[in-house]
Amino acid sequence: MTSKLHLLANIRIVLCQTSHPGNIGAAARAMKTMGLHQLYLVQPKKFPDKEADTMSVGAVDILQNAQVCETLQQALVGCAFAIGLSARKRQLSHELVSARQAASQAVEVAGTQHVALVFGTEMSGLSNAELDLCQLLAMIPADADFSSLNLAAAVQVMCYELRMGLLDDAVENTNAATPLAANEEVEGFYRHLEETLLKIGFLNAAEPGRLMQRVRRIYARARLEKEEVNILRGILKHTQHPYPPKGN
Repeated sequence: MTSKLHLLANIRIVLCQTSHPGNIGAAARAMKTMGLHQLYLVQPKKFPDKEADTMSVGAVDILQNAQVCETLQQALVGCAFAIGLSARKRQLSHELVSARQAASQAVEVAGTQHVALVFGTEMSGLSNAELDLCQLLAMIPADADFSSLNLAAAVQVMCYELRMGLLDDAVENTNAATPLAANEEVEGFYRHLEETLLKIGFLNAAEPGRLMQRVRRIYARARLEKEEVNILRGILKHTQHPYPPKGN
C-alpha cells in the first residue's frame, strides 16, 4: 500500500487561549517533527512573540502560517470531526477514548475530510462550552498521580499517534461514501433546533442552554453525516411550518 502521510494535511492542531507564547512555539516544533503543519490559535494571550519563535526551533514557518481566530467555532470551520483533549475525566456524556483510539478515528476521517485536535489553556484545559463543539473526548493515559502533561508534550504525543496511525497499513478509509457534516453545518442545525424547541415550548426560554447542552451531546455521539443534517433540518422546517393535512 502507498504511504498515507499526505493525509496529515487534512489534520489541524487547535490551541485555545494559550497563555505562554513559548508553548505555542514548542507545539509548532512538535507538529513539524511529525509532519503536521496546520496550526490554529484561538485567542492566544501573546502572539506573534519572539519567545514562540525561539521555542519553535526551526518551525517558524508553521507559526508564520498559523491561523489566529476569535472563537473555537471559527477555528473549526471546514472540519467534519473535532477531538477535544483533556487531562481529567469530565462529567459529560461525550465518548471518552485513549489518545491512540482517538488518533485512529481521526486518520480514518482525514482520508476524505478535515479533522481538528483541540487543546485547552494550560491551567484549566478545555471548557465545557468548548467541548460542546467536539464530537469526541480523548485522554493521554498518563500516570494517575501526575497526569497533567505540558501542552507541547501533549501535542507531541498526539501528533506521533496520528503519524503512526497513517503508517499502519491496516488503516482503511471507511468514510469515503458517507461524508460527515462540517462543523458549521452542524452548528447551523443546532441553532435551528434550539429555535424550533423554543417555538414549540420544549425549552425554557429563560435558560435554553442548559438542556441544549445535553441535546448537543446526543448528536455529537451520532457524528452526523451531511445528508442526515439536511434530513433533520427538513424535519425542523416542517415542525415549524407544517403542511395542512391532506384532503383539507
